[in-house]
Amino acid sequence: MRAFLESGQHGLAAAQRVLESGQHRLPREAVRLLAPVGDPEKVICVGLNYRDHCLEQDVKIPKEPIIFSKFPSAIIGPFDDIVHPEESNEVDWEVELAAVIGKRGRRIEESSALDHVVGFTVANDISARDWQMRRNGRQWLLGKTFDTFCPLGPALVTKDAVEDVHNLSIRCSVNGRLMQDSSTSQLIFRLPKLIAWVSRFVTLVPGDILLTGTPPGVGVFRKPPVFLKRGDEVQCEIEELGTICNKVV
Repeated sequence: MRAFLESGQHGLAAAQRVLESGQHRLPREAVRLLAPVGDPEKVICVGLNYRDHCLEQDVKIPKEPIIFSKFPSAIIGPFDDIVHPEESNEVDWEVELAAVIGKRGRRIEESSALDHVVGFTVANDISARDWQMRRNGRQWLLGKTFDTFCPLGPALVTKDAVEDVHNLSIRCSVNGRLMQDSSTSQLIFRLPKLIAWVSRFVTLVPGDILLTGTPPGVGVFRKPPVFLKRGDEVQCEIEELGTICNKVV
């Protein structure tokens, strides 16, 4: 997939021709969908990027983007199982809009930032809160990057197919109970700002994935807190991008 994205518009045009040919099609039930990008160089994440998520934690709205990461090995497909690690008792959900980089860039200007995005997909930033918030000095990376902690999909929706990425409904349900229900209009830092900010520090390359933060309704800040257990089913949905659904095992 990274090689396809690196081919730029030539690759997209070739894919369009194949689609229009009507050949090489299979019924959905005959295939297992993998993550749209399974081997990115980087998975870049943003914390505290929804106003109402800041309010539910009673924290100040950040003045600059808060950046962390996951290892690419955390990525799984849109309907694959999330493995509940023995090392955690506080596994939580976070539905997020993910942008996929399609064009290499460093120190990108906000005005041209979206030129570096090929499309969008749905992500679930699964988090072990005990590791992230308390264990051994707050292990953000370990708490975020257990294997299977980044469900992604169901497809890479090219940006031309999305009317307004900053005005999409975004939801997460656990066992059919609606837990998160917001809009990407609530983002504190929108994609142009995020891309410009991150690219001041690292070079963005085709296939890199940028998770843009989660809205309110995560389990850790509920009263009492609610965490995922084996047998639970987590469904994340973003308007125009689709739905992913993962069972916890």
